[in-house]
Amino acid sequence: MATLYQDRSWTSSDGLTLHYRDYRGPESYSGPPVICMHGLTRNSRDFADLGAHISATRRVIVPEMRGRGMSDYAPDSDTYNPLTYVADVETLLAEEGIERFISIGTSMGGLMTLLLAHAKPGRIAACVLNDIGPEVEASGVERISGYVGQGRSYPTWIHAARSLSEVHGAAFPDYDLEKWLEMAKRTLVVSQNGRISYDYDMAIAEPFAKPGNAAPANLWQAFEALRDVPMVLVRGELSDLISAQTVERMEAINPAMRTVTVPRVGHAPTLDEPEARAAIDALLAGIE
Repeated sequence: MATLYQDRSWTSSDGLTLHYRDYRGPESYSGPPVICMHGLTRNSRDFADLGAHISATRRVIVPEMRGRGMSDYAPDSDTYNPLTYVADVETLLAEEGIERFISIGTSMGGLMTLLLAHAKPGRIAACVLNDIGPEVEASGVERISGYVGQGRSYPTWIHAARSLSEVHGAAFPDYDLEKWLEMAKRTLVVSQNGRISYDYDMAIAEPFAKPGNAAPANLWQAFEALRDVPMVLVRGELSDLISAQTVERMEAINPAMRTVTVPRVGHAPTLDEPEARAAIDALLAGIE
């Protein structure tokens, strides 16, 4: 099967070489591209299925943030924060001449969407926020802090999958071994010593633990920049990161937002679930 994307790179303002997947889409397409932004410990593989699906009709760009996947690790761990990630994406957008786009953001990527909207209202034609909002629950942040940056490695993919099931089993109670193996291969990579290890710089845990880095303050003001923008909020039924009260407030601010709940899934849905995929397709169908 032919690869649907090109591996490309751009350079950050502090000299890092950062990687992105570029699904060019149909040659005839001239509308806004879709920018897919991953979560804290993830990478471009999170959007492999969704990117291929959307690229049948649109261009899709999937950047890997510094310290993840094929992007350079930062020598200064303090740069592992949402404001720097947004600055890196701004550099990519400028380099590609992208002035208007559709954003799909999972967790941290959703927070980046809010910051991008706040910086320049009107440029986001539509967006998908995956299990994230302007206010995050402390219990969810505490849970993430408990595993990020642990640096574990495994002798086989089966061992890695079983470890993931132990850490994240409450969020995906219906996953079988095949599903955990799929998640493992999205999240981990074979390292130089032959062991299976996480595909991110363990140093991202250092700034994450500092106040304001897990979720920047005053994001409700940023969310206001998306008022009346076509939007899908995908929420896991078992999510511990976004509350029902936060969802209600978001719906009141943006009547153009549609909320889709993925049953028996916590943080965060993969966006390959039928409910999520149908909602994303419907959203994109209305954007030219």
